[in-house]
Formats: sequence, structure tokens, C-alpha cells
Amino acid sequence: MLDSIPSFTRLVAELAKFPGVGRKTAARLAYFVLRQPEADADALAEAIREVKKNIRFCSVCFHLTEDDPCPLCTDPGRDERVICVVEQPQDLLAIERTHSFRGRYHVLHGALSPLDGIGPEQIRVAELLARLKSGQVEELLVATNFSVEGDATALYLAGLVKPLGVRITRLAHGIPTGSDLEFVDDATVFRAVEGRREL
Repeated sequence: MLDSIPSFTRLVAELAKFPGVGRKTAARLAYFVLRQPEADADALAEAIREVKKNIRFCSVCFHLTEDDPCPLCTDPGRDERVICVVEQPQDLLAIERTHSFRGRYHVLHGALSPLDGIGPEQIRVAELLARLKSGQVEELLVATNFSVEGDATALYLAGLVKPLGVRITRLAHGIPTGSDLEFVDDATVFRAVEGRREL
């Protein structure tokens, strides 16, 4: 019945654009929004507007931030000699939750996938190399996902970085192949960081 109401249909269509949200889940969310007080709906809409307006990428590590450079890049307690490379901001957060890594980060915003048209130019490889050429970095911890694309990215980075004299390590296995870091439990991520190995 509500499907014939244009504003409801539009809300369902917009919610269905979220990853992992199908039409049925989108409809449930839309019904939920309808049942909420108008102030709650306004707060949700304002939060979405604010996040789009205020959040950008850090000019150093490319993590999400409201301040540039981000707090992780300006924290004097972090070790500038070690950079951890991740595919997405969610992966950085997964490592941070474990409190196992106190170096700096670099977010690639993707992984190499030639079949999908994603090469080094489509992710933040050039910016990473520029950071490594500063001479301060002694170790690059590659924390890409354990997938075909993540492994290809790790090997590609190893080929670029080894000639620079920077030690390159990879998260230890223990994280299941094909899994995304953001969905792995904290203890497993912690052990993987602690048991990293040369690449």
C-alpha cells in the first residue's frame, strides 16, 4: 500500500543504495523512519548533511577527517618510522581498535584489480611512494586484505618499496583468506599485527 506513495518509494530506493541493504531491508528501515518522531528524522537528515559537508581525506594519510592533517598524523606519540598501509578507512579502524600498532598509516582507497580497471593510478600508490622517499620511514607494514586483490597489491608494493631500502612486512596469517579486516575480531587482528613477517 505504501509502495504507491511516491515519497515512501523514493526513501526505499535511496536506502536500498546502501551496501548490503536489499529492497526488503530498505522498506523495513523506511517504516522505522516513518514511526520515529519528526525531530529524530530531522536529526538523521542533518547528520547525513554534516558528514558530507565536514569530512574529507587527510592530505597526508588519506584517512577520513574533519581536521587536516588528521589526529593520527599529528599525534607526536606515534612512530614516524613505521607506516601501515590499508585498503580502506574501515581497515585502519580495525587495527586501531586492537591498540597493537603505534606507527602512522596510509589508506590506499582500494586494491589492484586489473579486471575491474583498477591499477596503481586509481589508488594512492604515488602518494605512498612520496612519503617513503622522505627517508624517515624504516618499515612498511602491508595490511591489505587476504584476497586475490589484496595479495596482488602487497606484492606490487613490495616490488616498488624494496629498492628504496625500506623493510616491508605483511600481516601474519590467521586472518582467513578472502576476509575483510573490518569484519575480523580484534584478537585475531592483534595477533596478525604482532606476528607480521617480511614480504
